[in-house]
Amino acid sequence: MAFNILGINHKTAPVALREKVAFSEERLLAALRTLRQEAGVAEVVILSTCNRTEVYWAGPASGAELTKWLERHHDNGLDLASSLYVHQEQRAVEHAFSVASGLDSMVLGEAQILGQLKDAYRLAQEAGSTGPALNKLFQAAFSAAKRVRSETRIGENAVSIASATVSLARRVYSDLGAHTALMVGAGDMNALTARHFKSAGVKRLVIANRTLARAQVLAAELKAYAVGLEDLDKELAQADIVIACTASTVPLITRSSAEAAIRARRRRPIFMVDLAVPRDIDPQVADLEDVYLFSIDDLQQLIDENRQQREVAAGGARLLIEEEVARFLSESRAQDAGPAIRALRRQADGIRAQTLEQARRLLAAGKSADEVMEFLANTLTNRLLHTPTQALRQASELADAALSEAVTRLLTDERDRH
Repeated sequence: MAFNILGINHKTAPVALREKVAFSEERLLAALRTLRQEAGVAEVVILSTCNRTEVYWAGPASGAELTKWLERHHDNGLDLASSLYVHQEQRAVEHAFSVASGLDSMVLGEAQILGQLKDAYRLAQEAGSTGPALNKLFQAAFSAAKRVRSETRIGENAVSIASATVSLARRVYSDLGAHTALMVGAGDMNALTARHFKSAGVKRLVIANRTLARAQVLAAELKAYAVGLEDLDKELAQADIVIACTASTVPLITRSSAEAAIRARRRRPIFMVDLAVPRDIDPQVADLEDVYLFSIDDLQQLIDENRQQREVAAGGARLLIEEEVARFLSESRAQDAGPAIRALRRQADGIRAQTLEQARRLLAAGKSADEVMEFLANTLTNRLLHTPTQALRQASELADAALSEAVTRLLTDERDRH
């Protein structure tokens, strides 16, 4: 059965267009059931994230037909044709494997897409819209992604501000589970960074913000502690990790406040990252012996180095994907040939049984063994070759060279083996 993918992603359309064709989880189940009823769609899975919406289907329906369905379903007067891509057969398999492995992501090698793809597949199973073809494709894609993760370093190097901050902290403290992190500011950047530290297992997380209510909202989400900026000096003395990102026009952490924190900590070191512009941490703090201070420029340099390392790893990952695609297609083609092979064998067994029974009757009627053997050989040959000979004659009459070439190649291979 044919594999097909219709999609729109960060490479082909801006976010303003992508958001108009996105599916919420609530709408996804209904969309799967609706699309499953379309002619030519035997099986279907829909993947919808902030960076892509993709329809994976098995069946003869065309990309143009699925495009019209997508436009009708969202009913917002969109003309999507110029922003969509369609992949079929081998190219569809290659794309599915690349998406699962993070090779087609905005952030090369990111792991989140694999979980999103698994969720999309799970929802399709719940909707009853998957079947043997897509089950086989998605399981193979998950297996390929696992191999890429285990055999390459594509996901090891942080390439976002938040993840790079955690990665840098681990260079100072190998076990974050034994340390306290203080987030100075509760804006979007610090909120994302706080979530990364929470996921990394930091022991205690404190959110300090000028507006206490905003800090409390983020703290409630992360099971952290919320304080106002008036408590910053006290919390600074307790913090092993300090991440600052506010809109303040003057430094919130001065050299003197950092010195006081170090004294209170009895010279236990503090790891600090200033993500703010203008800076929240006085640059002179970097001169203190027990403070490791990094700026956003330091992080950007680390991210650029890591991005280059991911590009190198991606080369090896793409080679693995090529191997996995070749293996998948080979196994699929062998399975596709199974019914034809079984039918051919059944026909041959029937001819053999019929001809053998006739030969036995000839022996019983007194024919010599040589006569019966001659009959058996000639009759088997003629009967077994009758159907393929007729097919070759018809192919010749219809100028179908592919069948003739396939038979010629088969006979040549057989001759060479002997």
